[in-house]
Amino acid sequence: MIENALRYSHTLLKNTVINGDKVIDATVGNGGDTVFLAKLVGKTGHVFGFDIQSQAIETTKEKLLLTSLLEQVSLYNDGHENLNLYLPKNIEIAAAVFNLGYLPKGDKNIITEGDTTIRAVENILPRLRKGGLLLLTVYSGHPGGESERNTVLDFTKCLPQDLYTVLYYGFINQKNSPPFLIVVEKK
Repeated sequence: MIENALRYSHTLLKNTVINGDKVIDATVGNGGDTVFLAKLVGKTGHVFGFDIQSQAIETTKEKLLLTSLLEQVSLYNDGHENLNLYLPKNIEIAAAVFNLGYLPKGDKNIITEGDTTIRAVENILPRLRKGGLLLLTVYSGHPGGESERNTVLDFTKCLPQDLYTVLYYGFINQKNSPPFLIVVEKK
């Protein structure tokens, strides 16, 4: 079976992130990716998680406590565009994950936006290790989603080919704006 965007992102992460790595969850949401990443990096690695909604941070913290994974995670109730304020200066990142849109089961009026997402991506790309991945799962079927989708696509299409490989992965025959995945790999 063909994997959907989210499952495919996890497949890629399993093949890239190893024990001891440093990774970013730029939109922790309800904590699913944060827990997944914390398992991949193990006790010697670290996950830096960001979300502008305190509800997302609290939900994620609870899941990490229940799975005994909080020790290797730092959570920040701030926008991902500000991640450079929190990350150690010369840290090398194995992977960074974004789920764009709104918080599932949350306030659908609070959404990620193209300009802040691009600022976060611009801050992450120089930190990616060779072979590192930046994954953007794009949900665009909500007010404001189309604008962010276009901004992210326009930006990633223009990344220099000699430095990055960019993959677009998504279903093209489904209704209701299915999510798609953009994968940026550092060469």
